[in-house]
Amino acid sequence: MLSAEGGLFASAFVSATLAPGGSELLLGYLVQSTPDTWLSLVIIATIGNTLGSLTSYLLGRLGRRAKSPEELIEGKHQWLIPKVQRYGVWSLLLAWLPLIGDAIPLLAGWFRFGMLSSSLLIFIGKFFRYLVIALTTLGIISQF
Repeated sequence: MLSAEGGLFASAFVSATLAPGGSELLLGYLVQSTPDTWLSLVIIATIGNTLGSLTSYLLGRLGRRAKSPEELIEGKHQWLIPKVQRYGVWSLLLAWLPLIGDAIPLLAGWFRFGMLSSSLLIFIGKFFRYLVIALTTLGIISQF
């Protein structure tokens, strides 16, 4: 049987890949159920989500041999390619965004951004997203 923390980790990991997921709702539920563990839940979700994004990063790195960046992110997100090129590794701070966030690490891998800096910036962006969700759930910050 998977623990609540293990389920959160798995949900966060899958949510960061190209598969759909709902780790934010699960985090909110768990924070509300066990408010004294909110920080550890934020860290678990952040690590899982970061590792999921790094999976996309590695797929982009491997895909470089077979596909162009345009082929990697077919469709309506083509506009993202020059933005990631322009802002470089810093664009990974936005890897938490819905819809386009999965494509940014994929492109970062294709463009061969440094693994350490990519990991750190992905982690920071995702940590702050989950932190806001937890603090909003706890009523420490109000919803907009």
